[in-house]
Amino acid sequence: MTPIILWMRRDLRLTDNPAMDWAAKSGHPVIPVFLLDEVVETWGAAPAWRLGLGLEAVTTALEGIGSRLVLRRGRALDVLRALIAETGAETVVWNRLYVPNERARDTEVKEKLREGGIEARSFQGHVLFEPWTVETGTGGYYKVFTPFWKSVRTRDPETPLAPVKALRAPDAWPASDTPGDWDLGRAMGRGASVVAQHVHVGEQAARDRLVGFLDEKVGDYSDARDMLAVDGTSGLSENLTYGEISVRECWFAGKRAMEDGKAGAETFLKEIVWRDFAHHLAYHTPRLVTENWKPEWDAFPWREDNPDAEAWRRGCTGMDVVDAAMRELYVTGRMHNRARMLVGSYLTKHLMTHWKLGRDWFADTLVDWDPASNAMGWQWVAGSGPDASPFFRIFNPETQAEKFDPNGIYRRRWLENDAFFEAIPRSWNMTRRSGRPSEPIVGLSEGRVRALDAYKQRDDG
Repeated sequence: MTPIILWMRRDLRLTDNPAMDWAAKSGHPVIPVFLLDEVVETWGAAPAWRLGLGLEAVTTALEGIGSRLVLRRGRALDVLRALIAETGAETVVWNRLYVPNERARDTEVKEKLREGGIEARSFQGHVLFEPWTVETGTGGYYKVFTPFWKSVRTRDPETPLAPVKALRAPDAWPASDTPGDWDLGRAMGRGASVVAQHVHVGEQAARDRLVGFLDEKVGDYSDARDMLAVDGTSGLSENLTYGEISVRECWFAGKRAMEDGKAGAETFLKEIVWRDFAHHLAYHTPRLVTENWKPEWDAFPWREDNPDAEAWRRGCTGMDVVDAAMRELYVTGRMHNRARMLVGSYLTKHLMTHWKLGRDWFADTLVDWDPASNAMGWQWVAGSGPDASPFFRIFNPETQAEKFDPNGIYRRRWLENDAFFEAIPRSWNMTRRSGRPSEPIVGLSEGRVRALDAYKQRDDG
């Protein structure tokens, strides 16, 4: 009975984990492994730190069923080959991922292992529907969300699998790194202790979030999710990105809430499908993650990094709701979704700065960073992506704040919160005396006119 290597990635859970379930049912010894490989090494400060917390939680869960998690660092193919040689394993299993660098890594691993006589199996576990299973009437992929939603809303994914209750241990465990060896929180510096107060780590915390949301919040979700000062969302994006809860579990729980007549449940389901849509597009059009999805935007005169972008990163633009949102990000590791639209619009349109700078900053600072959703969100607000907000639809931060933060609670909460100064990157060397400008660095009318002129020139050119 040779052991099976269970390669864990964005699936840090025991429930509805297809690769783990298959390995457990095989009767073979199972060696769960997490690799700090060529893909994970590229993760930004906040995602890497939050990953470390997730690994600690799933390690405890695995120990509870008589197993453990082996940590190794290095190029995925090389490390897996070494583990195969050490353990005598003849099978490696994992759950599929869909963004370009993850797919490239996984494709190489599967091809090379099979060439060497090793069984390599992958399973569906990160999305509701595989990207190649949702097609238009003509057999292509959907480029617009609403038709995509209509095509899947009455179609249930496979029923979630039961929790794995036991994994047979190998006769001898291979050596493992320790979390301290990796020091995943190094880049977070002093911000880690601040953000730690706002994260919900592990499978049980994720399930508690889901249950609490559907019991207490989903009825008002359609409206409350846009109100900046209201805790009206599920918060599950943090747990979904590390796979601490299955997207299928969220779907079926939301479906039951909808059938029970809970207002807002269908809107919740649409948000889950929006995440699927991002991963489908990242699969079918890999440029979504790295380049303008619409090639005609390649000639648009966005600025690269500049002093205005630095003021944006510091939460010092002088635009209250934008600066409040950036400061919320540093304190909590997350940002209200409505606020993400506003800071994205202000950076790409009023400040005429490339969406890639925003994408990269969120990739470094968000604990719920998802490479597909992050890229699609930035391209949507910039105008260059699928289902994009047209460039001439420029969000006005002031009117948006009046509508979604009418009493100014959100803005005061974050602009007057000293925790921001503890959480910001130390390299900024900002103190409590560091003031914001009394006027926006770029006025709303000025920025709008400049952006529209550039848009017109692009079309005329």
